[in-house]
Amino acid sequence: MAASSLLSAVRRALRLRHYSVRTEEAYVAWVRRFVRSSALRHPRELGPSDVTRFLTSLAIDGRVSASTQNQALSAVLFLYRDVLEMPIGWLTALVRAKRPVRVPVVLTKDEVRKVLGRLKGRGAASLIVALLYGTGMRLLEALHLRVKDIDFAANQITVRGGKGDRDRVTMLPERLKGPLLSHLAAVRAQHECDIAMGAGWVALPGALGVKYPQAGREWAWQWVFPASRGYDDAETSQRRRHHLHETVVQRAFKQALRATRIAKPASCHTLRHSFATHLLESGYDIRTVQELLGHRNVATTMIYTHVLNRGGLGVRSPADTL
Repeated sequence: MAASSLLSAVRRALRLRHYSVRTEEAYVAWVRRFVRSSALRHPRELGPSDVTRFLTSLAIDGRVSASTQNQALSAVLFLYRDVLEMPIGWLTALVRAKRPVRVPVVLTKDEVRKVLGRLKGRGAASLIVALLYGTGMRLLEALHLRVKDIDFAANQITVRGGKGDRDRVTMLPERLKGPLLSHLAAVRAQHECDIAMGAGWVALPGALGVKYPQAGREWAWQWVFPASRGYDDAETSQRRRHHLHETVVQRAFKQALRATRIAKPASCHTLRHSFATHLLESGYDIRTVQELLGHRNVATTMIYTHVLNRGGLGVRSPADTL
């Protein structure tokens, strides 16, 4: 099997099991690197020492993080188990890298207020950042929102296909309803203009485009935050719009953070951490926060109890008793 055929087989196996696009790209890239690191020998000819050498090279020469090293191992495991269908007893015995426990970076409410203030007038990016903090969504979850996912009457947002391909419901902040309605009015006007020009299509999940051929033009399926430019889909020849690219929001956030001179290594994901921490500070129970964040295990949510503003876990320093 040639390298190109092997990578195509990996893609087919991933799509058959409904892995996300990002996981597909990552796994294919790791399999490609694994094959190249072994002088283009076929994986069937390789063994435990070759996999160990590959992972060791990543850790020592590449200085990758533990999570990146584990992702590479998972990709190789998938290759042998699901693509080549070979016995993998020797592969599962390999030790995974120990991931360090990190306390998440959290912005105070005043710091969030300052960042949002610097984002005023930045269009969709400003609204997206406010939604990230107000709902606890991940950046891509917000960018993947469709018009039908926002329920203004029930004050809730349905997050579709979140991490682990799980749906969940989170709140729609009252103060963002007005700005969001104004934004959607502008998006609808743009969509109607696109339709008048013979465009107005969006990509649909799964096989919905085949089952409902006209659904890709319906208002309910449009992206809440569409890109400024359209593109021609090679498979269908439809003139479509993708959602806004994540780098647009990330860049705007970094510029706003820099302008506030807040000395924290914050990112868009920091707003999700801040959302959870501030809810716990306000007295909401951890199970509720777990549901809003979409964590499978409450132990994942427990990390935010370590960053609550309690002055060293509520312990008074002996220096303050002098």
